[in-house]
Amino acid sequence: MFCAVIVAAGSSRRAGFDKLAAPLAGVPVLRRSVDAFVAAGAAAVVVVCPQSRWEETGLAAATFPVPVSRVDGGAERQDSVAAGLAALPGGTRMVAVHDGARPLITPEGIRACLAAAGECGAAACAHPVVDTLKRADAQGLSLPEKVSRDCLWGMETPQIFRLELLQRAYVQVKEQGLVVTDEVSAVEALGIPTRLVQGSVNMKITLPGDLELAELIWKHRA
Repeated sequence: MFCAVIVAAGSSRRAGFDKLAAPLAGVPVLRRSVDAFVAAGAAAVVVVCPQSRWEETGLAAATFPVPVSRVDGGAERQDSVAAGLAALPGGTRMVAVHDGARPLITPEGIRACLAAAGECGAAACAHPVVDTLKRADAQGLSLPEKVSRDCLWGMETPQIFRLELLQRAYVQVKEQGLVVTDEVSAVEALGIPTRLVQGSVNMKITLPGDLELAELIWKHRA
């Protein structure tokens, strides 16, 4: 059984507004992310967010063809993910962890990542880095260092794993006092690589201008 944990417990400080409750083509960003996983065939979705956001985005009153529930987040992202994993229904075999602020993920992209994870146990959406990369000093001045972009990827979500593998990774993260920013890093701490899967545009809403761009992309797809 395939289920999803959608992480939406952040404060949206960089955006300057609650980006997860902001409308994307008339529907809250967070709801768009939930809808994608329901459409992709997830048997259950656990949303990690405050009660206020759950209500503000309309999820508290929404109805879905599969169970969609809420749990509180933790101090760090990894704590929020752990809370979501603990709330998954029995029988879950594969789990996707997704940032709620990535509303452009498509059901097709989710299923492609799931298929890759089914083959090797760990897969994540990502994109090859295409920009020229520069390293700078503390004052923001460029350094004369050539930074190769060969084989560099920008990480995205969902990141999908066999549940027992991700649970084992998070046990080690807790026991060793590690801090990880995504699930791939947690699994890599076990010495297990993750298959990277390139899909369509899957940007994260971080700054105010990102929402405007996402709106254009959504309308273009429609």
